[in-house]
Amino acid sequence: MNRPNPDAATLRYVALAGPTAAGKTAAAMAIARAHAVEIVSVDSALVYRGMDIGTAKPSAEERAAVPHHLIDIRDPLQPYSAAEFAADARRLISDISARGRLPLLVGGTMLYFKALAQGLDAMPPADPAIRAALEAEALASGWPALHAELARVDPVTAKRLAPNDSQRIQRALEVYRASGQPMSSFHTIKTIADSTDSARATAFISLEPQDRGWLHERIAQRFDAMLAAGFLDEVRTLRARGDLTAQAPAMRCVGYRQAWEWLDAQEARGLDAHEARGPGDLPAISELRDKGIFATRQLAKRQLTWLRSSPERRVVACDDPTAVQQVLALVQAFQEQRA
Repeated sequence: MNRPNPDAATLRYVALAGPTAAGKTAAAMAIARAHAVEIVSVDSALVYRGMDIGTAKPSAEERAAVPHHLIDIRDPLQPYSAAEFAADARRLISDISARGRLPLLVGGTMLYFKALAQGLDAMPPADPAIRAALEAEALASGWPALHAELARVDPVTAKRLAPNDSQRIQRALEVYRASGQPMSSFHTIKTIADSTDSARATAFISLEPQDRGWLHERIAQRFDAMLAAGFLDEVRTLRARGDLTAQAPAMRCVGYRQAWEWLDAQEARGLDAHEARGPGDLPAISELRDKGIFATRQLAKRQLTWLRSSPERRVVACDDPTAVQQVLALVQAFQEQRA
């Protein structure tokens, strides 16, 4: 394999994207067995330590077999932004290329892919005074009232947020009050301040189902497997820390938010859900299962919508039995082009 030039004006990498449960990890490991790669995670949940089961984090064996980056780099209390990801990913792409390996970016956090390839204008930093004021207003009037305010000043952002999505409503209003501009205006501006530090996917492979029902079944199976593997115990451990709340950035992740709310509801009802671990342990756990699967399907729908707006992607049907072989063929073609 020819040694790439890390000083090239544009950093190059292979991207493997797709909705949740599409089989990205299996395909990535197949690529790693065939080529000298290092994997950069493009997943806003995998950055958090102590969140392994509910994020379907690559196993210890998988991480030992091939270097993985941007996993377990934050405590669940700490935020991690798309801008931080883009900076970290550009550095890693350069470093991996300098080692003579192929940077393989794998994940489903589409805003991260966008921030890396297109750039995002820097939004105002967190402002403690504005945040405190918003929390006081929410305490007095409720988050739906603040969502209504957001709908007046930034209807694009408000449309994609639930009325009780406190963390994101707070941040969107914070950005507006600090800058006078809606958050949606930052997310649509495609600039990179230093063009010499830009990054472009030479191969953007997208795993997408031909049959949406296939993906829904995979999502349900995976959520059941997470419950059986001790997902609720994982969330209980996070709750037992005492410093996390449902509004913490990490606890807004799909699955964790539903589990946290379900445990809150069980406690409010005075029910003993401490021993519940899987679908057969407690009748009421079906409520969590239904909500978790539904939320995950909605996430997958948003991911697919974003992917289908990306004309540069090379689509591989993830429900095709030969999907992994097709992915390998695309990566091989890329490697031959650069040889």
